Amino acid sequence: MLQKLIIKNYALIDHLEMDFSGKMNIITGETGAGKSIILGGLSLMLGQRAETRVLFNPNEKCVVEGRFMVEGYALDQFFVDNELDYDPQTIVRREITPSGKSRAFINDTPVTLPVLKELTEKLVSLHAQHQTLHLYDANFHLFIIDTLANHEALLGHYKQQFQAYQKAKRQRQELQNQLEQALKDMDYVQFQLNELEEANLSDPNEQERLEKELKQLEHAETIKRQLSESIFLLEEHEPALLQQLRSIRSQLSEAARYMNELNPLLERIESVSIELADVSNELSNIENDIMPDPERMDEVTERLNMLYRLQKKHRLTTIAELMALHESLANRNQSVDSLQKDIERLSQRIVQLQQQLWQNAQKISENRQQQFAILEQKVGEQLTQVGMPNARLRVEHQLLSADNMTADGIDVVQLLFAPNKGSQFHELRRVASGGELSRLMLCIQTLLAAKVALPTLIFDEIDTGISGEVALKVGRLLQKLGDDHQIICITHLPQMASRGEAHFFVYKDDSAERTISRIRPLSPQERVREIAVMLSSNPPTTAAIENAKVLLTQ
Repeated sequence: MLQKLIIKNYALIDHLEMDFSGKMNIITGETGAGKSIILGGLSLMLGQRAETRVLFNPNEKCVVEGRFMVEGYALDQFFVDNELDYDPQTIVRREITPSGKSRAFINDTPVTLPVLKELTEKLVSLHAQHQTLHLYDANFHLFIIDTLANHEALLGHYKQQFQAYQKAKRQRQELQNQLEQALKDMDYVQFQLNELEEANLSDPNEQERLEKELKQLEHAETIKRQLSESIFLLEEHEPALLQQLRSIRSQLSEAARYMNELNPLLERIESVSIELADVSNELSNIENDIMPDPERMDEVTERLNMLYRLQKKHRLTTIAELMALHESLANRNQSVDSLQKDIERLSQRIVQLQQQLWQNAQKISENRQQQFAILEQKVGEQLTQVGMPNARLRVEHQLLSADNMTADGIDVVQLLFAPNKGSQFHELRRVASGGELSRLMLCIQTLLAAKVALPTLIFDEIDTGISGEVALKVGRLLQKLGDDHQIICITHLPQMASRGEAHFFVYKDDSAERTISRIRPLSPQERVREIAVMLSSNPPTTAAIENAKVLLTQ
């Protein structure tokens, strides 16, 4: 429910505030006073395209703000999905800056225009000339029939099943895409796998070991020569190092007989002699083992070249990475079988879901078809009451196959309209005028009112082409609808204006340098006079005033 509307700096409005009743609100005023401007400002808040030329003062921003009571509209999930703070009294605001920049806010949080529209479409339904767009929408036609069928639980269960069905189909398609790509890659993957298997990679440290061995093989003669020279210096050179140490040990042994302090040094020389003798022995063994081996060098070189080639090909640097790649490629080959099994499992699941969907869709369709004649009859009866006795509504229905089920089921429904006696049924957009659409929407909303929480309903020029008793009936119908739902009606007819709980009067204020549109709520006495003026002239006649009182007390 729209509790308060604030419009600042829009067209002929410098500042305007309206506090609405929760039932039927009437807006009247002379032609050109600004009723359509108020509707334009409201449309701006609902997400309509904005232009800077609408600014009353081009140097200040335009602000249109609506305060809504949103309890009972099941909007909690909308606020969660859009990361907005939920408040039972929600504030929706639209701002247009002098530079033309548009900004939208919900509870003071900036939002995009699509998010603003998504919310306000649930809160306000605007029915003006050429703006009753819901009646052109086949989804709204289906919503009407589903509301009358009262099968919300069944339809909700079907929608959940359909989401699961669609999800399973998407998953299967993804797996099929993966399988198709895996099959395309299989030959190349197998080639790479064979190449790595032939490399027989098992030791992550093999490359380091081979590189070390190759370096030794390449310098075998140099190493052997240097080892031989070292052994020669230790044992065979004149004087040999080991021989000199033996001489030193002999001299110190003799001296130690007379000086005990030399014994530790003698022991150290003895230790060095033993150590150098052992070094000489190990050098001899190593020198004997080192032999130039061209064949082994070729083997090591070939093995290393193969490893380097594989690493370069796969943009890797170690054998450990090549071993990991080998395992990954082996798993890819195995994944083909796994993908095929998963696809088969999902296909069986999809068949089961489709069967369940088809059964529920048929039940839903039966419920809907039972409402076609009821809708046509009841709307026809109400069209007669609103001055369209020859207008008829017909439901055009088409059934979809099991393979073409949608989130709404298997029914394609469209409302066709014949406005005059003997005329053919056609789409609403082709044959219904703005006033006829508004009255048709009023009839439909009246049928739905007892079954669903309706948004604020705004009717503009619903009185086009009617007067007298018909206008009185339309007013009563609006009043009845307003008993349970908020109605805002802009009208020129006293019969309709008399039905509202709250009455607002729009007028032009020429007291300043520039004309300004203003609006004010009418007191009971002021309301009598305004309706009397609508009945006669300004000032109203005594008879018109008495007639206005009668209308207001009916």
